[in-house]
Amino acid sequence: MNDDAPGGAQNPGLKKVMGPKLLLFFVVGDILGTTIYSLTGKVAGKVGGALWIPFLVAFLVAFLTAFSYLELVGKYPKAGGAPLYVHRAFGVHFVTFLIAFAVMCSGITSASSAAQAFSGDYLEAIVPGVPAWPVAIGFLLILAGINLRGVGESVKMNVVLTCVELTGLLIVIVFGAFAVFGGSSNPDLVPDPSRLTQFNADTSPLLAITSATALAFFAMVGFEDSVNMAEETKNPAKNFPRALLMGLSITAAIYLVIALITSTLVPTAELAESDGPLLLVVQAAAPWFPPILFSAIALFAVTNTALINMLMASRLVYGMAQEKIIPKQFGAVHRTRQTPWVSILFTSIIAMVLVSLLDISDLGSTTSLLLLAVFAVVNVAVLVLRKHKVEHEHFQAPTWVPVLGALSCAFFASPLSGRPVDEYLIAGALLGIGVIFWVINYFVTGGTRFDAAKLSK
Repeated sequence: MNDDAPGGAQNPGLKKVMGPKLLLFFVVGDILGTTIYSLTGKVAGKVGGALWIPFLVAFLVAFLTAFSYLELVGKYPKAGGAPLYVHRAFGVHFVTFLIAFAVMCSGITSASSAAQAFSGDYLEAIVPGVPAWPVAIGFLLILAGINLRGVGESVKMNVVLTCVELTGLLIVIVFGAFAVFGGSSNPDLVPDPSRLTQFNADTSPLLAITSATALAFFAMVGFEDSVNMAEETKNPAKNFPRALLMGLSITAAIYLVIALITSTLVPTAELAESDGPLLLVVQAAAPWFPPILFSAIALFAVTNTALINMLMASRLVYGMAQEKIIPKQFGAVHRTRQTPWVSILFTSIIAMVLVSLLDISDLGSTTSLLLLAVFAVVNVAVLVLRKHKVEHEHFQAPTWVPVLGALSCAFFASPLSGRPVDEYLIAGALLGIGVIFWVINYFVTGGTRFDAAKLSK
């Protein structure tokens, strides 16, 4: 049986329910979330007033890698995901495991950053004086409870969630743009466009941009998750390129406009100290707008991001246990709820430890580091898989695109970009946990045999 074909007699595949519009909403909704709502100020702290440049560079890097994913999802439309592509290209079980575990870790660090964002300035605007750490831990416990109970996700619900997130961003854009051009009712507001060309005085402009881009890239991730919807998409070879590239372009445009408005209206020093930067923009541009309402929208956005990432991480651990590449106990399923309770508890405990030990900037940067490393390998896998031909037509990126994609991802994942050593220690410690489990399982079972396609589900 040809496993590259869209379907088969023995396994007819999933129902194709996603047209181009639903797919576009899915891509946009997957990218929007915690970073723009909570880490914009931290990016400003690294780069200075020229906040828009790191987001633009991050978009260009993501755009290159998106072309590689488009080629791979068109070539193998029945299943997607970095572990599958890397396994097809190299066939080395341990490398495939590292990629899968890195993706899992990125989900946990992303959810942990969302937990800290939830317990920060946005919640403070609703419930003043609330203690941050207990709220972040409680937030993760609630997510674990939802995850244990079982969550039915649908692409139509994703449309609703995306619209809510977009509403908050449109509030920032509309009120912010009105204030920039002199229409604000705030007499104390003095827009300062000159900040848009100012860089962090503590370092060189180039290092300021690269170090800020290493964090800002976190804002553009999520597009790679859409490849897992390939089998449920109508005519993926045609619809995926258009939806993915348009979705990236839409979100990049939103981020760039917000970065320009934010830096113009709010001093860089204030942004750098806040994990609720967009609330500062709304308060400056439209002081009459209820901060509780905007904060509620922001909390909803980060909650959605955290839940999706914890669902992904726990299911990936479950998949690795089912395929016997980590101890089988991690694949245990609750008898009544039919949810992978051990993997849910495992990922939730790691997230709680990270929230207790690290700040939101470190968590966001570690997520970016892990995914940039994964993307670099995926870009190389595209070139290796060019020797593997399939019968159906599919999108093929120009050769220079994955080459430049691999080099750019590798650069921003390297110390040359200005990343501190702490981020590599955090990422190394997380991957080290997985390697320990892999080694134990290898010697207990006497080897590793698995179907990499299942890891991407």
